[in-house]
Amino acid sequence: MFKAIAVCMWLIAFNSLVSSEYVYEGLSDSAEPDWWQTEIIYQIYVRSFKDSDGDGIGDLNGITEKVPYFKTINVGAVWLSPIFLSPQNDFGYDISDYKEIDPLYGSMADFERMRDEFHKHGIKVLLDFVPNHTSDEHEWFQKSIKKIEPFADYYVWKDPIRDSYGNNTPPNNWLGVFNSGSAWEWNEERQQYYLHQFQVKQPDLNYRNPSVREEIKNTLLYWLGRGVDGFRFDAVNYLFEREDLADEPKSNKIGYLDTDYDSLLHTSTLDQPETYSIVHQWRQMLDSYRTREKKTKFMMVECYSPLDKTLMYYGTNSEPGAHFPFNFLFIGTFDQQSDAAKVHSMIKSWIHGMPTGMWPNWVLGNHDNARVASRSNPMLVDGLHMIQHLLPGTSVTYYGDELGLIDTNVRWDQTVDPAGLNVGPYRFLKFSRDPVRTPFPWDSSYNAGFSNSSSLWLPLNSDYWKKNMAEESRFKSNLRSYRQLSRLRRSLTFVKGDLHLYTLSKWVFGFSRSFYDHPTYFIVVNFGSEIETVNLLEARGTLPTTLKVKVSSINSGFVTGNILRTDNVLLRPKAALVLTTSKINEDS
Repeated sequence: MFKAIAVCMWLIAFNSLVSSEYVYEGLSDSAEPDWWQTEIIYQIYVRSFKDSDGDGIGDLNGITEKVPYFKTINVGAVWLSPIFLSPQNDFGYDISDYKEIDPLYGSMADFERMRDEFHKHGIKVLLDFVPNHTSDEHEWFQKSIKKIEPFADYYVWKDPIRDSYGNNTPPNNWLGVFNSGSAWEWNEERQQYYLHQFQVKQPDLNYRNPSVREEIKNTLLYWLGRGVDGFRFDAVNYLFEREDLADEPKSNKIGYLDTDYDSLLHTSTLDQPETYSIVHQWRQMLDSYRTREKKTKFMMVECYSPLDKTLMYYGTNSEPGAHFPFNFLFIGTFDQQSDAAKVHSMIKSWIHGMPTGMWPNWVLGNHDNARVASRSNPMLVDGLHMIQHLLPGTSVTYYGDELGLIDTNVRWDQTVDPAGLNVGPYRFLKFSRDPVRTPFPWDSSYNAGFSNSSSLWLPLNSDYWKKNMAEESRFKSNLRSYRQLSRLRRSLTFVKGDLHLYTLSKWVFGFSRSFYDHPTYFIVVNFGSEIETVNLLEARGTLPTTLKVKVSSINSGFVTGNILRTDNVLLRPKAALVLTTSKINEDS
């Protein structure tokens, strides 16, 4: 009995502890943020967004039909998954011609019509560019096999090592990301191995060849000339490898086979010094490209690397790299066990780790990882969107996350993702990315309004009849909260304001945003499984005695306009609130 009372008293004492930290001073009053700093960037997985021609696969004309939707959720830029000509072995990330549109998605005329429609609505268009590798069906690779100049060394070719029996073996122990085995493939015609850090059908380009670098630069200029506003660069940390081909050491991670990619530490194939130089050169080219509008041409880069190496892709003020590398902390670090202190630390580590003068970004999901609602908890989606949209920085949204979609159950016989197929029927659930790529549910009609085809490239989520855009628009929902947040983040307090982080209890995280004589906002999220009551005056004594609810999560029990006592804010499990000092009728 005494022990139970003691434990309860300890919990009460812990929950009363409040830690506060001033983290970010915000932009100066005179600073004018660039377009990419204030807008939401929305990732469209083209195959799954909207099918206009009835083949069961999304396309460009389908996207064009839905441009008005993006205005309703206040998106400022869209990033399209690869639309270039491709055999589609990796659904567009295996490119056979960088300057042609794949007929699956439409024509160049369709692309230009879509681009113009987005621009007419004030929305930028970004392309997903794959610089590390091409398809083995690309003309460059076919000529490289035959050693036709200048293509002979466009790819990474190496002679075999002969074993004691005289058999050819790969030049080292490097492993492929997808193929569960060697990253080297023997080519009988050329009598050499070629490097493929991803699929066998995705040979790595040789960036030590100046001609390759020039080809890529010319390709980027080609698309800029067609009115593209910028690029997302795929897998940039793979661009260079050590010239001496040194073997990579064992990682000793538990649960991986010796043929699995994660069984090695990738000291020879990732984040090489030359890679940062290439990113800087691309940025120089984009900065030097100016249209009549004098608008910034934008670049963001993908790299699943340790934080210190990832942050280096920003470059410096004197030698800038990407406008930002993706911040994957909420994908790779946050999970269902994460408490307030961990969230506090994650946010602080990115903001304080950035080089001076750089801009943060916040990513909750993408086409390679389980959806945020499945990784965390469906009831936490609103709270995580509050964090993503209302922290200083750019928000990147994966299609459907605004609806709070969960992963779709895709059976082995329905699996099409090579990452799942290559590991077989007993391990595909761990590796397949199909569950996060299924068709967007527009409404409760046939095929969720995605397509009139009797056969879709991936199955619909079985809950589409209730979890769809039309239903989410009618009632208090994740989509309605998302729309509120996407409007709110455009106010000056969030564009320019400072940032304080608070650990209000073990499970309740909070932050505040302030800017001169504009309203102050206080955001609170309960990551725990119990009801909590927090006293915000202990965290910030200058707050008024009451605060107004500006945005509330679907499970909070509150609605916009409710007035709460600042010293007694009740939070249900997984609930979240955006509170403000503005008066009830004040437009903030």
